[in-house]
Amino acid sequence: MTGISKRFDYTIIVVALVVVVLWQLPYFGWFQYPFRLLGTWFHEMGHGLTALLAGGSFEYLEIYENGGGVAYYHLGGSYLPAFMGNALVAAGGLLGPAIVGALLIVSAKSHRSSMIALRILIGIMILSLLLWIRSFWGIAVMSCFAVFLFVITLFKSRKLEVVVILFLGLQSVLSTYLQLDYLFTKQFERDGAIQISDTQAIAENTIGTYWIWAIFIILMSVYLLWKSFRYYFKK
Repeated sequence: MTGISKRFDYTIIVVALVVVVLWQLPYFGWFQYPFRLLGTWFHEMGHGLTALLAGGSFEYLEIYENGGGVAYYHLGGSYLPAFMGNALVAAGGLLGPAIVGALLIVSAKSHRSSMIALRILIGIMILSLLLWIRSFWGIAVMSCFAVFLFVITLFKSRKLEVVVILFLGLQSVLSTYLQLDYLFTKQFERDGAIQISDTQAIAENTIGTYWIWAIFIILMSVYLLWKSFRYYFKK
């Protein structure tokens, strides 16, 4: 390993500690807020893009001021059985942040891959703004993220891009920690109507209970984080 690689290996530990500490300190709520909304974007995009991959359609998504959100999609033209499509779309929103976060951490291993990953992320943000985001808070926050990340690319600094990619990746994977209440929720109320949670949707379309699927999602997120760290540290 070169001296630069060792420094970057050390950086991922520092970034991980910063992310965890920022979540624990009550006085940094203002800093955590936009990343909560970013986590919501990853979550809802996970639903919508999974619906597209399943042969359905992704209509639009909304992100709310309180950090919540919803993705509107249809699976009418899906090539999958209804129960399978519904279960996969529900799981896509829950595992989406962990999958994307793990990919970002892995991409930070080299200059070229981190550079590509950052630009792909910016492109997807812009695409979602043009095609799918239909709420004020969603447009405002994701526009700011897209502009901020674009400015980062103008510096053409390998270290800065790696730090940003690692920070976003860790924020994304560890956002499962912020979803614990939702993961272990069977149903909730939205606009006066009772709706089932994503884990309950998976259970109703497959087997088991919502809390079993919640545990599975947590274990999968931990596994993805562990694998991404192993790959990052691999010589």
